[in-house]
Amino acid sequence: MDAPFERRIAACQRRLADAEADLAVCFPSPNLTYLTGFAESPSERHLLLFVPRRGDPTLVAPSMYDDQLSELPITALTRRLWADADDPLEIVEDVLEGYSLADDGPATPTVLVDDRMWATFTQDLRALLPGAEFGLASAVLEPLRVRKDDVELASLRRAGDVADRVALEIRGRGEDLVGTTEAELASEIDRLLAAEGGREPAFETIVAAGPNGARPHHHPGSREIEAGDPIVLDFGAFVAADLEAGTARYPGDQTRTIVVGEPSAEYERVHETVREAQRAAIDAVEPGATAGEIDRAARSVIEGAGYGDAFVHRTGHGVGLEVHEPPYIVDGNDRELEPGMVFSVEPGIYLEGEFGVRIEDLVAVTENGAERLNETPRGWETGR
Repeated sequence: MDAPFERRIAACQRRLADAEADLAVCFPSPNLTYLTGFAESPSERHLLLFVPRRGDPTLVAPSMYDDQLSELPITALTRRLWADADDPLEIVEDVLEGYSLADDGPATPTVLVDDRMWATFTQDLRALLPGAEFGLASAVLEPLRVRKDDVELASLRRAGDVADRVALEIRGRGEDLVGTTEAELASEIDRLLAAEGGREPAFETIVAAGPNGARPHHHPGSREIEAGDPIVLDFGAFVAADLEAGTARYPGDQTRTIVVGEPSAEYERVHETVREAQRAAIDAVEPGATAGEIDRAARSVIEGAGYGDAFVHRTGHGVGLEVHEPPYIVDGNDRELEPGMVFSVEPGIYLEGEFGVRIEDLVAVTENGAERLNETPRGWETGR
C-alpha cells in the first residue's frame, strides 16, 4: 500500500487489535473515503470495504467501478468485483471465510460496521455471521479521523484559501451590494467559489441581511440588501484532497458579518463583542484544553456583555471529510484537544427582529496552540 492509506489502514488494524475486534466493515461513507480515497454515494448495490485485524483489506464492489478502483494507490488492497447477474453475497461470504469469520471461524467474532451502513447490508452480515457480536466502526475510526494528517491539513488550508479569496472579493464590492437580493448574492458567492478552485459548495451558502441575520441557518431569499444592513455571510467549498488518486474532498467554512455604509451603535457593540469572544476562544486552544473550555471562553465574553441568551448554539464543530464531525466545541464536552484536530470557532449573537452577528474561522490545533486557516479581515467594514 502507498501512503497515506498504508498508514491509515495499519492504524485501523492496530485499533481493532486494541479493541479486541476482528473486522471493520465500511460502507460508502467518509470512513470508506478516509481509508481508500474513494468517495461514492450509497446505493442498493453491495460496495463494502473489509479491514481485518490481521491481513490485507478487501473491497467488494460492482464491476462498473473497476476503472476507478484500479487507480487507487493501495497495492495490497484486494478487489472482489461482481456483475449485476452475480450474487454479491456469495463473494461477501467467501471474504468472511477467508478471514476465518464464517462457520469455521472463532466462536464469537466481533465485527464493527460503519455507523452509516444501511440496515439491509448490516442484516446481510448478521445472516452470514449469526454468532458474531456487532459494534460500530466509529470505535476505531473516529479517534483516527479526528486528528488530521499532513495531507488533510494541506487540503483544509487550500479550502481556507479559497474561502478567503471569495470573502475579500465580496467585501470589496461595498456599495455595489446594495439592491442585490440575498439569493442573488448567494449564487454569486457560489460562482466565485468555483472560479477560485472549489469543486462545489460545502453546504448551502448563507446570506442573511438585516433582521434575517438573527436566524443562524437562514436560507437566502428575495430580501434586497439595504445600506446599513448587517449581512451574515457563511460559506465554503470542497477542494480535492492532495492525493495521488482518489476522490476525497475537504471543505472550507468561514463566516463574516459585514455592513455596507454605517451601522448602528448597538451593532458595533455586538460585533466587537463577538470578535472578542472568538479571539478569547482561539487564544484558549492548546493541546490538553477541553472542547468545553473553548466554548466557555467564548461564551463568558458574550455573557459578560449581557448577551448570553442571544448566543444560541455551540461555539464550533470539527471539520474534515465532513463539514460537521467531532470534536464538537460545546459546553460540557470534556474531550481534550490534540494536535491535528481541526474545528470551527464561530460565536454569534442573534437579536430577533434586528440583526445577527457571527464570526467564524477554522483552526487547527498545533503542538503549542492554534493555527487559523482563515485570514481575511474580521471587521464589519466594506469597500476597497
